[in-house]
Amino acid sequence: KACDKAGFASFHHHLPATTSQKELLDLVQRLNQDAAVHGILVQLPLPPQIDKTAIIHAVSPKKDVDGFHPENLGLLAAETPRYIPCTPLGVQQLLVRNGIEIAGAHVVILGRSQIVGKPLALLLCRKGAGGDATVTIAHSRTRNLAAVTRSADILVAAIGQPHFVKAEMVRPGAVVIDVGTSRVDGKLAGDVDFDAVRPLAKAITPVPGGVGPMTITMLLHNTLLASSGISGCD
Repeated sequence: KACDKAGFASFHHHLPATTSQKELLDLVQRLNQDAAVHGILVQLPLPPQIDKTAIIHAVSPKKDVDGFHPENLGLLAAETPRYIPCTPLGVQQLLVRNGIEIAGAHVVILGRSQIVGKPLALLLCRKGAGGDATVTIAHSRTRNLAAVTRSADILVAAIGQPHFVKAEMVRPGAVVIDVGTSRVDGKLAGDVDFDAVRPLAKAITPVPGGVGPMTITMLLHNTLLASSGISGCD
């Protein structure tokens, strides 16, 4: 729907859960070689018989509009990005376009995944506009976790545990970004206990309707860059 609205041609290859790794790799290679295709998105998670890493590595780096390929993550770390992973870029743009000061802020990211936590840390601490933050990555083995999260000017929750972040984990006046999406009783829920944290926060994103639409927008942004042969984010 988002592609249609933006005037992008999109093609959905719906494969059964019994698909083998070879079958999926063959499809990825065909799309890599198709000059009419500028961006490839493999929907995660994958069935257990398929090695996620092998599939991510198989996508051509120049068509990896998700930004997950190690070449693209390396370019981000070197501060010469080709495509920035969509959710981290969406989080950054939410902050920038809502006038939230990133430079000099202490950002605590709950979660260390290759998809959100690590690339977001790289993005927010790099030099220049939309960066220059002091970033702490916290996770399940972090000691005194609540004390760490309470030190944040900007708290990003990306651990996939519904309602994990409680009011006592948030400093009054902090900005809270909820990246988590889980299903609870058939409804989408974030990592933050929204009703409890909202009165404390300077700003907070809901689930659904917060980071999710930004992720989709950044996917379209990266696809446009791919079709134009342009790198980076303007």
